[in-house]
Amino acid sequence: GSTSPGNDITDIYAFQSPADNSKMVFVLNTQGLLSPGATAAATFPNNVLYEFNIDNTGDNIEDLVIQCLVQNGKMRVYGPVNPGTPGLSSTIKTNGPVTEVSVTPYGAASPLSATNANGTRIFAGPRDDPFFFDLVRFKEILAGTQTSFRNPGVDTFAGTNVMSIVVEVPKSLLGSAATINVWGETKTK
Repeated sequence: GSTSPGNDITDIYAFQSPADNSKMVFVLNTQGLLSPGATAAATFPNNVLYEFNIDNTGDNIEDLVIQCLVQNGKMRVYGPVNPGTPGLSSTIKTNGPVTEVSVTPYGAASPLSATNANGTRIFAGPRDDPFFFDLVRFKEILAGTQTSFRNPGVDTFAGTNVMSIVVEVPKSLLGSAATINVWGETKTK
């Protein structure tokens, strides 16, 4: 299939909330290396499903999904919910919990977030790219013209942005496993 910046995942993160250890935070970043000018025009495409897959039984098959989709100018987040059929195809699970938020515009004074009655809290919009990497030196090492990274390194991603989806979920909604496996996917209709 064709690719577009809207379905290009740059990073995915899953971590315990630093503010509340009864919650997990899931972050999926897309559209890397956005300049400030490009960020102002960046959007989440309407035909792309952003999906967090959660395995809570240790078999590397998703037991739960959190599905994120832009509809009517808002990010709608479905789940966490059983995917029905795991694998490469997805059906939007509209029968589960739904949380909806307006996408935060670039340059907004404060981020827009929304919380569902089940405790799921969401955000969608532009953010400073959190990944630090010295891409120039990395390429020089690969080419054989340098043998090590600089100390301190030079952040290639400084001043660039990503489009970010952040979902905070009570751990009670993720099953009883002490360890979960998490991966992200984008799917185009």
